[in-house]
Amino acid sequence: MGIFDFIKGQLLEVIEWTDDSRDTISFRFPDDDKAIKNGAQLIVRESQVAQFVYLGEFGDTFGPGKHSLVTENIPVLTKLKSWKYGFESPFKVDIYFVTTRLFTGNKWGTSNPIMLRDKDFGIVRARAFGTYDFKVTDPKLFLKEVAGSDHNFRLDEFAETMRSRIVSIFSDALASSGVPVLDIATRYSELGEALLPLINPLTSTKYGIEIASFIVENVSVPPEVEEAIDKRSSMAAIGNLNDFVKYQMAKGFETPGGAGAAGMASELAVGFGIAQQMMQQGMAGGAPPTPPVQGGPVAAAPAAAAAPAIDLLGVPDVAKALGVSDADVLAVIEAGELKAKKIGSTYRITRAALDSYLAN
Repeated sequence: MGIFDFIKGQLLEVIEWTDDSRDTISFRFPDDDKAIKNGAQLIVRESQVAQFVYLGEFGDTFGPGKHSLVTENIPVLTKLKSWKYGFESPFKVDIYFVTTRLFTGNKWGTSNPIMLRDKDFGIVRARAFGTYDFKVTDPKLFLKEVAGSDHNFRLDEFAETMRSRIVSIFSDALASSGVPVLDIATRYSELGEALLPLINPLTSTKYGIEIASFIVENVSVPPEVEEAIDKRSSMAAIGNLNDFVKYQMAKGFETPGGAGAAGMASELAVGFGIAQQMMQQGMAGGAPPTPPVQGGPVAAAPAAAAAPAIDLLGVPDVAKALGVSDADVLAVIEAGELKAKKIGSTYRITRAALDSYLAN
């Protein structure tokens, strides 16, 4: 082998990279300590960008196509190397190929709960996970902030590097969007689309990537918040609580003796009504009870004396009478539909107030 063949073997005449891995984002071309020949051919395929780096500074960027490396085609590198009148000798430079196609199905998830301020539930802790698609839009910024000088930066490295950053951006975007927790838990697809305009400006300016689609697969809240959501859904399904109680009472009359809580509610309500009528009749001038005869048999005491009427009822008593829960009774009281007096930390309801409520 002659001296010219040896020199030729130390020069790069064709520079290209064929990606057969499907998961490589950036690749540093292996020059094997060889210099680039003046007029060498650079081949950049579709969905690729070639970025020149000289002594840590970004040089020229080449898109898809076949490029001859001459002075006219590398103006930035020519300036960096101070080639005022062109160059004839070989030169050395680092060449990074960056894949610009869409990378799909990347997973993201919160390792710690996100603190959200919700208008319905106050401060809420939420966890979320899903997938996103992305592509590199600014090769220089991506190499600088994400890939660095890695010879072969692959998708699994990107997932570990970017997961926390994507989650941080998602958390900021979700907190600033003001989306209620009730909407988050039921409108995942709309949430992802709504967050894209908030996420993309941050990812493109910080990391040189664009999120093509952001999918929220699940947002979970603590069990107590889920329970509150279920209760709110139940109340919405019931509608007007007053009408619901009356409906329960009507259903209780359909079977003899009443059926279940509805039957008990109807029977107690009727009992309260009859007792009230009896008391009103006695107070209207009914015959006073006959006193017992001296030495004779003891007269039976009136029913009212044997079982005095209950003037005040507690929340559990009313709940039992209506066949509903204590929480439902409290809701009716707070809504002003049932008059009650709060004594200490508990409510007291007069029988007359309950009768008035049942009569409405």
